Amino acid sequence: MPSRESATTPPSLRERRRATAVREILDAAEQHLAEHGPQALSLRAIARSLGMTVQALYHYFPNRDALLTALITKAYDDLADAVQAAVSAGATSADGSALPGAVAAAEGYRGWALDHPERFQLLYGTPLRYYEAPLDGPTTRAVRRMGAAFQRELFGGFTTAQLAAADLPLLSPPFRDHLDQMPPESPDTAVPPAATALYLSAWGQLHGLVILEVFGHTGFLGDHRAELFRMTILNLVEDIHRRIPAR
Repeated sequence: MPSRESATTPPSLRERRRATAVREILDAAEQHLAEHGPQALSLRAIARSLGMTVQALYHYFPNRDALLTALITKAYDDLADAVQAAVSAGATSADGSALPGAVAAAEGYRGWALDHPERFQLLYGTPLRYYEAPLDGPTTRAVRRMGAAFQRELFGGFTTAQLAAADLPLLSPPFRDHLDQMPPESPDTAVPPAATALYLSAWGQLHGLVILEVFGHTGFLGDHRAELFRMTILNLVEDIHRRIPAR
């Protein structure tokens, strides 16, 4: 059994240097994404910006897919951090009254997407050719972390029995079975099929609005885009909560 002292042994100099190099490569890759977009990702250009050869870069990331997986995982984690920070800060209406945490989470999601459009496109834009994320790998775990935050804010305070009795169109047996077999976003946020269907429907509407805005399709709304987004999400959350019976 390892001792307490060995369990807290600090990383070696070599490990610290490697961690620093990995951070510098990811920072350079994110800068390259911001300037050229996901489809133009170039390992050679990233290596050149750091004054290293592609062969040296491969010492840290053995291929393009390994670097992409790290970039996507970090983007999802940063997005989840932004969502959680927005929830912690809270959101208030024009009269100062507190809004549901799910509204704050959605606005945190939108804010990060608008601040980092190229990284958002890396996650949700046109799939990069030949790239396949590792099955149940770090990218999957990262996106589930973000989903868990939304589910906590959307369904927090409701019991499993309430969520299972949500008022929505009858789900077909095959669809219900499929939802029932989906892995939970986290062990603490497992929800019954009816609530999962509500969550996925809400996610589609929220995400659709953000996609339209990030890709420049709502410019005709001018400065009113944030107001439309808040109104839509608030109505969406209120509708979902009306569908869940009281205790």
